[in-house]
Amino acid sequence: MEIHEAGGGIHFTVKHTKEASEEKLYQSFTQRLGNFSKFGTTFVECKSGYGLEWQTEHKMLRVITKAKREFKSINISSTYLAHAVPKNTSAKELTQDIVENQIPTMRNLIMSKEIDVDNIDVFCEKGVFDVNQTERILKKALESIQGIQINFHSNELFPLNSVEMAVRLGSKAVSHLEEISDSEIELMAKSETVGILLPTTAIIMQLKRPPARKMLNSGCIMALGSDFNPNAYCYAMPMIMNYACVDLRLSMNEALVAATLNSAFALGVEKTRGSIEVGKCADLVIIDSQRWENIIYQMGAHSNLIKYVFVNGNIVHQKE
Repeated sequence: MEIHEAGGGIHFTVKHTKEASEEKLYQSFTQRLGNFSKFGTTFVECKSGYGLEWQTEHKMLRVITKAKREFKSINISSTYLAHAVPKNTSAKELTQDIVENQIPTMRNLIMSKEIDVDNIDVFCEKGVFDVNQTERILKKALESIQGIQINFHSNELFPLNSVEMAVRLGSKAVSHLEEISDSEIELMAKSETVGILLPTTAIIMQLKRPPARKMLNSGCIMALGSDFNPNAYCYAMPMIMNYACVDLRLSMNEALVAATLNSAFALGVEKTRGSIEVGKCADLVIIDSQRWENIIYQMGAHSNLIKYVFVNGNIVHQKE
């Protein structure tokens, strides 16, 4: 948070995102999507959040929507993210703007089919949006946009007890959870809200690790994500699964399910994605190994192991 308050971190990326043209953003975005595909990802959640005001957020959502509709090597779930508070603005003022202006505008653009938005995320954190402000934004989105799903930042740096609100609102997922409490784990275990753990972020930022084993043993639904952003620049889900096993003490079977079927459930696409079943889309990764576990165990060897990547039954990557 010290870097953030000093104008670095999110604010540094915001400056460059504002300055970039839509064409430049699309070019860099699709290049990154291609890298995800090459390393075995077939479905990815992509977020705005580096505009902090509507004009740039709208630009990012247009870029994501264009890729979702045109880029065929990977499937995309699009997320609007209320990520930080601009300088010379208060969280209260920004919350008011999001509720009164940004969400209604976004609803109209979705209805006119200019943009696609599947999920809403808020950085619920001390020094950003508090629990009440987060709930106000999420409720407005639920009331305004048909079918939108909640998937927000929760308990990353400080214990704010935001999981209670997530469960009460029927959130599809909450992410990070480094500071989740025992009572919140109990609540989550009784719900269908998915806890998305992001191993690279905890390692890079040297954060307290989320209590993954306690969550699993209590019956929580757990997914894994890369949290790909300028702070955690990792394309490869095999690396994320390895970290989940080594650092968070998941078994390889648990890591596989968390990175596939449970991740699909967290994005509301489990009926068509996330597992190999009759009637589901053929999103497949074929590896050159006698044991599937090697995609996790052989750390950093995924480029050599991945032979084919299929999306919707089509080969989108083939090892040379």
